[in-house]
Parts: sequence; C-alpha cells; structure tokens
Amino acid sequence: MQLSGLIDTSKPKNVLGEVRRIFSYHYPQKHFSEVVKCYTLIVDLFQGRFPGYKACNTEYHNLSHTLDALLATSRLIDGYFIKREKMSLPLTLNLLKAALLHDTGYIQEEWDTDGTGAKYTTNHVERSISFLVKHGDFFAIDKGDVAVISRIINSTGLSVDMTAIPFDSKQEEIAGTMLGTADLLGQMSDRVYLEKLLFLYYEFKEAGIQGFNTEFDIIRKTVDFYELAKSKFKNDYVSMYRYAKYHFKERFDVDKNLYIRAINRHITYLKKIISDDTTNFRHKLKRAPWVHEDVPGMRV
Repeated sequence: MQLSGLIDTSKPKNVLGEVRRIFSYHYPQKHFSEVVKCYTLIVDLFQGRFPGYKACNTEYHNLSHTLDALLATSRLIDGYFIKREKMSLPLTLNLLKAALLHDTGYIQEEWDTDGTGAKYTTNHVERSISFLVKHGDFFAIDKGDVAVISRIINSTGLSVDMTAIPFDSKQEEIAGTMLGTADLLGQMSDRVYLEKLLFLYYEFKEAGIQGFNTEFDIIRKTVDFYELAKSKFKNDYVSMYRYAKYHFKERFDVDKNLYIRAINRHITYLKKIISDDTTNFRHKLKRAPWVHEDVPGMRV
C-alpha cells in the first residue's frame, strides 16, 4: 500500500471528506461545520474569489499543498489520540483551521502587481498571521482563537524556534508540533514532490534566496534539506511524525508510516538522479508533464 493510493488528493472535496471522516471518530460531526466554513473561504482565496486578493500564483505553495498539510495534520491528530490522549474540541478545531490558513501569506492583494507571491517566501508566516488577524471576523474566528491559531501557524518553518513561541499550554504546543510536522510531511510525501521542486526553485529565485543558481541546485540540495527536516522532526517537533503510523494501522490496517515511506523513496530516487550525469535530470522525472515543457508558471 502506498500513500497516494489511499485517496485521490487531486480533488479538494476528497481531502475535506477524509478529514471529516477522521474528525468524526473523535467528536460530534456537527462541530465540523467550522472547518467547512474555513475550508470554503480558503478555496475561494486560492482561486481568486476572496475580496481584495488575487488568485494564488505560486505553483509549489498552492492550494494542493495547503490541503496536503490539512490531511497530514488530521492524520497526526488521529494517531496521537489513538496512542496518547485527546485534545479539547476547541484546540482541535483551531489546529485544523491553522492548517488551512498557514500559507495565506503567499497570496497577493489586488493592488500588488509586482511579481508573484513567491517574493514573500521569507516572511510568509508573518503575513499568514497578519491575514488571519485582519480577516478573523470574516472567518467567524474570535480574538482569543485568532491568538491560538497564530501561535500554531508560527510553528511552521525550518528556522522556527519553538521555545520562543509563548504557547498557552502544553497541549497547544503539541498542536504546534503537529502542524509543523504536517507541513513538511505533506509536501515531501507528495507523489510528484520531485517534479514540483522545479516550481520551488523559481519561488526561491524570485524571493532572492541565495545558493540556488540553477534548477539542478534545488534537486541536489533537497537531500541536505531532508537531513535538516529529520533533525527538525526529532528535536523541535518531538518526533510527532511517529503518530501517523498509528493512524494508518487503525484506519487502513497498514502497519507502516506511509509518509516516511514515501519520503524515503523520493530521497532514494533523488540520490540516483544526482549520481547519474549521463542525461539531463529532467528526463528522469516522469510523474508530471510540466517537467518536459516550458511552463508559464515557472517565472523568473
């Protein structure tokens, strides 16, 4: 069994349905309406129907990634509840909303005609929190919950210092480690992760991030990135990734962490690509058509 075989994540409603199913194992389904409201508005935002904002124009940090992070968060919640203890309903709802809102900082406002949202790569977390603060009422999120969700969103990113975030409780900190972990698991386990690295390269280039001068640089440096991610998983995120295994075992009778399995397969194949210089690396990336085309979305 492979991760990509569980549900078709290319259809947003499939992801929402799976998150709803997982939620219903632990709470009355009526409360899920709060997640649905947030999901609906986020889809509108990324697709250009949110007042005052453009559609998402970053090809890596897009709606698909947000929903991958939401699903991974939901699976970690389930695994953690199975193995450890249940969090309160309000905190779980805030965590799921944080997953939906965590990359809104990439979205440009209508007045912003310079480049794409990729230019906000280095400060997108702060911008995501600002978006939430500005539009909390529109999402029917009160000020107290805005503060909680902001702290959880602030837990994402390899450079974050978890000890510097003033969490209100140990459970809130656990929620932060769940989203931080899910953010990485969701993107790195994507079936077309290696192909999507080309989009990430162009996002980095527009953001002015140093050390990525060619497309091959991001292919080569992703191996080092995974070593950093593994350290982050283990230390700042207190090995939260382990709880995905309990979800897969309980819900699918698969006694493996399918996220880690998928990521390890990507990295193994990536190392083969790097070691073989007989052909252009693009010829070895076969799971997405854009790899062998000139893609308008890849903007310099």
